[in-house]
Amino acid sequence: MGVAGTQLDVPTIRADFPLLQRTVNGHPLVYLDSAATSQKPQQVLDAIDDYYSEHNANVHRGVHTIGNEATDVFENARQRVARFIDAPTDGMVFVRNTTEAINLVASSYARELLSKGDRVVLTEMEHHSNLVPWQLAAQRAGLTLGFMHVRDDGTLDLSDLDELLAPPTRLLSIGHQSNVLGTVVPLRTIIDAAHARDVLVCVDAAQSVPHMPVSVRELDCDFLAFSGHKMCGPMGAGVLWARPELLERMPPFLGGGSMILRVSLEHSTWSTVPHKFEAGTPDVAAAAGLAAACDYLDAIGMERIHAYERELTAHLLALLEETDGVDVYGPHDLDGRGGAVSFNVAGVHAHDVGTILDREGVAVRAGHHCCQPLMKRLGVAATARASVYLYNTHEEVDALGAALGEVQRIFS
Repeated sequence: MGVAGTQLDVPTIRADFPLLQRTVNGHPLVYLDSAATSQKPQQVLDAIDDYYSEHNANVHRGVHTIGNEATDVFENARQRVARFIDAPTDGMVFVRNTTEAINLVASSYARELLSKGDRVVLTEMEHHSNLVPWQLAAQRAGLTLGFMHVRDDGTLDLSDLDELLAPPTRLLSIGHQSNVLGTVVPLRTIIDAAHARDVLVCVDAAQSVPHMPVSVRELDCDFLAFSGHKMCGPMGAGVLWARPELLERMPPFLGGGSMILRVSLEHSTWSTVPHKFEAGTPDVAAAAGLAAACDYLDAIGMERIHAYERELTAHLLALLEETDGVDVYGPHDLDGRGGAVSFNVAGVHAHDVGTILDREGVAVRAGHHCCQPLMKRLGVAATARASVYLYNTHEEVDALGAALGEVQRIFS
């Protein structure tokens, strides 16, 4: 990895990512789909390989040397990831992804500890992973759902916030940064308002933790979920951080080995937090890879990564806005958005846009992005989405512009 002065040494960073060296359809790969999943640096791949090559054993069970080593790898990873988000370690639960983390809260907390008629508030820009679990919890526990709306400019409408937080609301679950619009919500303002009404807050941080400094202590949230695969870590490594006192009250999400204290034929008691929520054999290699990703990103600096992404996003927005026949969705103010930029080309379906771009070696996302209610709000069936990360370059943004010219040539 490399940094130079106040700027990122992007060529050196790119050299750490093996997949970025390949070609697609005869073109150098331009990977603009990091909002879906990021690429992995060699340092992360090496950490995973080292675990399987040197320390592979089950954790928390054996008394032999490599079993103890595997347990150390796993528990050290828990501490490392907690430091990355500035959170107490005893609230750190390893799961597979953000989706599983939110399902854990929706099931173990909302469905079991809330009462019929209680309300959970969401927004209409949420990813399905922060919508469907609450629908299921509402159906099973008799809860109601309320929604914050999105303005035409892509920002969150806070005008009804006080009303929505009034009784019977007990919990608010909200994405920190939209995966479609790039919108960054004023999270601390919302959390303070919620806590003033004794409403708990669950944060979907899948799109924020990889791209900006995120401090659980500063946000003062009650739950926070994110995925390792979007922050240079491996797939299968997800995190739920929750206030330990809430985890103590919550019943287990899954039952089995590792999460128990005592088991008889008729009755079981649970292990301590957070192990109560980690049934079965964990993905220790993924945890090791996620810890290595935290090391990698922190060595570069999250503030510097965020600043560089702002430059790329400004370039990307300007390019798209200056291209005839292209509609851009989401805020235009860089202070209120991140690097996921959705757009459509007039008269061309988003899937066709994505297909032609791929012919030119440019990888973007196309579809509803697991946000069908937001697509309805925008009045579209789908969008194309380009998203930038620390390894992207201004030249790649220009390559997207050139490839969009090919889209318009073909469909003119």
